[in-house]
Amino acid sequence: GIAEALTNMMPVLVSGPKKGSPDPEVLRLALRVWAFQCVRDDEGEFAARKDVEDPPEEVAVALAWVAKHSIKVVDMDDSDRIRRALRALSTKLDGTASADNTFRRMRTVLSNALRYAVERGLLTVNPLSRIDWDPPETDDEVDFRYVPGPELMRELLEAVRAQGPRGEHLHAFFGCLYYAGMRPSEAAALTKRDCKLPESGWGELILAGSRPEVGAGWSDDGKSYEVRGLKRQARKTTRPVPIPPVLVKLLRRHLDAYGTAPDGRLFRAVRGGRVRSTEYTEVWHEARREALPAAEVHTPLAEVPYAARHAGISLWIKAGVDPVEVARRAEHSIAVLWKFYAKQLRGQQHRANQLIDDALNLRQQM
Repeated sequence: GIAEALTNMMPVLVSGPKKGSPDPEVLRLALRVWAFQCVRDDEGEFAARKDVEDPPEEVAVALAWVAKHSIKVVDMDDSDRIRRALRALSTKLDGTASADNTFRRMRTVLSNALRYAVERGLLTVNPLSRIDWDPPETDDEVDFRYVPGPELMRELLEAVRAQGPRGEHLHAFFGCLYYAGMRPSEAAALTKRDCKLPESGWGELILAGSRPEVGAGWSDDGKSYEVRGLKRQARKTTRPVPIPPVLVKLLRRHLDAYGTAPDGRLFRAVRGGRVRSTEYTEVWHEARREALPAAEVHTPLAEVPYAARHAGISLWIKAGVDPVEVARRAEHSIAVLWKFYAKQLRGQQHRANQLIDDALNLRQQM
């Protein structure tokens, strides 16, 4: 988010000698948790945490140092400084390149800050517009060596169900990730009114929102999640996703056994709140230990719950579903679908060529 981008940039937007500068980890903590995190003050208004609470001594020293040495906004009208900021945004803490979508999100934060500076008369133009700079290339394509196939996914889902009450409750949750290609945050927000579950045949989910985890310190109401619309969509946008009979049965069985939370959500924690990532990740890891051969447990195969979504989307592509429809169901653009699933999509070209051959031969025979 915004705090993450600003925290990544600030250490390179300082002047003066390096001597006496804070430890990098302490500086990051001071910026992210104290300078850029807001809490409510005594009057109920949001203010920087550093202005409401007393930070630890080393954090206070780091904040004083960065306040003294950070450059003025007017000094951002300099291509070298902008390039330093862009390099910082495009590099992870371990020195490797950030994912393209991560960099684009952070670059937007920088651009918005500079546009606001123009609005306030601190800069004449947004200096980003003059910079010809591209981040290092990254390979964001899914590594299909580690995406579980249909047989392994069935075994993983069964291993989830076999874990007692918690696993039984999350069985349909993981079924949504695989059979409907849903993101975990979308499954966490799924309500009964979103579901069309006939007694037989295919059903449909009308996806209308998500509940991504953000941490209690980053939400307006102090909750560990935010209620949002679908990813990269207008808040009221919905996405209808047909679901196969196997998922219809899973969801009907889940509703019969557990009902819903007071707000209609299908999946909830023991005390009724949002299913947290720590909870479903623990269940997934235990399922891996049960379902995978011992030699595969410590590999990236099906390493995270999101692998179930990758597995579902991969299955659609292999089945020959039109890429446009795959992208719609997964809520991807065609460009993003190609970026992540290029090898599989190219693998469907032979089938497409054969269909064209058949059509051409048929016309020649007429």
